[in-house]
Amino acid sequence: MKSKLLVLMTMLVVAAQTSAQVKSHPPAKVSFDDFKGLVSQVEAHRASRLVDLDTFLNMSRQPGGVVLDTRSTFRYERIHVEGAKHLSFTDFTQDSLREIIPSFDTTVLIYCNNNFEGNQIDFATKVAFPRPGDSLSAQFAAQERPIMMALNIPTYINLYGYGYRNVYELDELVNVNDPRIAFEGSIVKDVGER
Repeated sequence: MKSKLLVLMTMLVVAAQTSAQVKSHPPAKVSFDDFKGLVSQVEAHRASRLVDLDTFLNMSRQPGGVVLDTRSTFRYERIHVEGAKHLSFTDFTQDSLREIIPSFDTTVLIYCNNNFEGNQIDFATKVAFPRPGDSLSAQFAAQERPIMMALNIPTYINLYGYGYRNVYELDELVNVNDPRIAFEGSIVKDVGER
């Protein structure tokens, strides 16, 4: 009986210490539950707003629309879709988005690295391949498929979360030499020249 009581008291002390440690600092302003809820809302909304390149380009020519590039400043300055505005994904706030996107009704067109092929330096495909471990793990990993880590997804989710619902996403893999699209930036000789 005494040993059971001793074990119970030890467990209570450990639990109290663990609880005290968790509450010893203010929690971060992070909510995985909020993000999961947002993802479930965005999924159906996004599904009807995936557009091919021709539609994307036609929409980009409409007055008041914004083509938004959320890649790093370095990559944006090197090459981006002609006329695109830039805001690094890591710099998203209500204020910074308001500076780039004038109203919640503005048509916003987004693209990312995973929309382009033919320049793996500036448009490197974001993909996570299974990591093999021991030989048994390697056999299972070989059966897994890569996970696409495209910046379009978090960009779309965050724009939606900040209140922007008129967002469209390029849903086509485009070669950088495709004559339909023009780029600008420090590595582009002349606008319209490939």
